[in-house]
Amino acid sequence: MIGEHTDYNGGLGLPFAIKEGVYVTRRPSERPELVVNGVPFQLRAVRGPPLGDWRDFVRGVIGELIEAGIEVRGAELTIENDLPQAAGLGSSAALTVALCLAVGCDASDPLALARLASRVENDWVGARTGLLDQLASLLGDEGHAVRIDFRGLDARRVPLPLGGWRLSVVASGERRSLARSGYNARRAECERACRLLGLDSLRDVDSAEDLPPPLDRRARHVIDENARVDATIAALEADDLAAVGSILDASHASLRDLYDASTPAVERTVARLKEAGAAGARMVGGGFGGQVLALFPPGTDPVGRAVAPAAGARLLQT
Repeated sequence: MIGEHTDYNGGLGLPFAIKEGVYVTRRPSERPELVVNGVPFQLRAVRGPPLGDWRDFVRGVIGELIEAGIEVRGAELTIENDLPQAAGLGSSAALTVALCLAVGCDASDPLALARLASRVENDWVGARTGLLDQLASLLGDEGHAVRIDFRGLDARRVPLPLGGWRLSVVASGERRSLARSGYNARRAECERACRLLGLDSLRDVDSAEDLPPPLDRRARHVIDENARVDATIAALEADDLAAVGSILDASHASLRDLYDASTPAVERTVARLKEAGAAGARMVGGGFGGQVLALFPPGTDPVGRAVAPAAGARLLQT
């Protein structure tokens, strides 16, 4: 909903899970390996250059569990998906979390599971993500967003009453990979800003005046985006969805002008949504393409794919 590029900076985020996702079906097998969508994987940690596709996630989950001393049993897994990939809707985190649950990870400690899933993306896939998508998936609840403080990793559910308002996502038409986009570069810039300021994270920064460009703009985005998270919660509590729309617009402008995370395709999509009557619209996910989230008031005809807060990751027995 709000809070973009704040997770790896120790900031605040307000994500929500959606019903679309990635589904992994597990069937017992006597074979001494995991067979995933017909592809066999040996049950050992095999580190190497990323392959650049879904196999990296499987290798990473197996590797992280083996290195942690957790037994992985042979099984047949089938991955299915109704979530657009490389679209900024958390498909990578959804896949990783689903794989973890399917091979028997303990779901009673969402934080530990989110950290494991994040290591898979960081160390095996090559995308230096934070914990936002993983925790959103694991803590998602119908009708609620989740306020996450990434400095202390505290989380609480926040009611997200839409009433007659509607949320939708629209593809910008520009796919992107976090591992190949500017995402990793932005994270490196934030780390450099912290080193120059002698701080552990940008959460501790009140002003960006002492930083050189473009690091000053990166820090200003983080400072302002953190404030927008609690401003959004206050607007939701006051049932002021129009104010939420304005905050979405401000977040997008910051991501575009301060974080340099937009593209011409994204800008055209935002403009089209605003022309269609959206009260607010912003890029979601890591940026550099992907989807745009829009909030439409009552009496308008929403454009795009409707989304709403839904239950998060869970294990189903059949």
